Amino acid sequence: MKKIVIFGGGSGLSQILKGLKLFPLDITAVVTVSDNGTSTGRLRKELHIPAVGDISKVMLAMSNSDSDIIDLMNYRFIKSASLQNHSIKNLLLSALLELKGSFDEALPIMMKLLDIKGSILPLTEDNVDLIAYTEDHQKIVGEAEITKSLKKIAKITYSAPIHINPKVLEAIQSADLILFSSGSLLTSIIPHVIEPIMVETLNKTQAKKMYICNLFTQPGETDQFTVSDHLKLLNQYLGPSSIDAVIANDGCMNKKLIQKYANDEAKDPVYLDEEELKKMNITVLKGQLCCIENNVFRHDSLKVAYHIFSYLMKESSNEKNL
Repeated sequence: MKKIVIFGGGSGLSQILKGLKLFPLDITAVVTVSDNGTSTGRLRKELHIPAVGDISKVMLAMSNSDSDIIDLMNYRFIKSASLQNHSIKNLLLSALLELKGSFDEALPIMMKLLDIKGSILPLTEDNVDLIAYTEDHQKIVGEAEITKSLKKIAKITYSAPIHINPKVLEAIQSADLILFSSGSLLTSIIPHVIEPIMVETLNKTQAKKMYICNLFTQPGETDQFTVSDHLKLLNQYLGPSSIDAVIANDGCMNKKLIQKYANDEAKDPVYLDEEELKKMNITVLKGQLCCIENNVFRHDSLKVAYHIFSYLMKESSNEKNL
């Protein structure tokens, strides 16, 4: 069975995993733990633990439990002042962290409860915040604050040096494909490739590297970015020509909803600039890869997963023919 390591944050990674888990793949999902917003942020402050929200969201995406269990895990308390807005999944994972002392010990129990195949790993066990430096030299502390600032970001780093989870490095070394998921480029993807040991390990692997490009730009982070711009920024952290392939939508999108995104959030569809990608020697996997869920544009998880699986099988066939 082919091994995939996929890096990401919460929502973007979760959407991709819903499709990937349906294919015969050995999946390791690596998740950032620096979110400081809403329920997760409050639990971090009160319990002095790394962020649990993105990991618990990814767990539900990979879960094979029935819908009643998923609904229970997603339930948020709305009547209790002390428990307000905390989800069951976040409270359970926080409790396990206190009981066991680490993600390494806590996550297998949650995975057993949720009937999860594959692996879910935190990038680090360290309780750190993201730091952004804007182009006008302002320092912004915290993932939630970076997202809200809407200012042009020049650099992302951490509030302190981090220790990469050794299991993540091991997974990279044995992977057949490295995936960088869709999601916030600066706060969900780039945080994985800041630490030098991680970059060195990724550059040493023989596995191909693929990026799943976002459907829309993000204010302050990727304004007016094309698909190639996303790759160029990622390569600034990874090193030149690090990415081998990209998945990008070039299908039709609902015009009214596009306009709503522009008016309400100042977001625009990411333009697929194939000529520039050809100059970069990037393999482009494209198609009608978006759908609408609850009046929100999402990646079509099954179609994206099919493209990933097909690419992996083709690469495997090419290697055998050499």
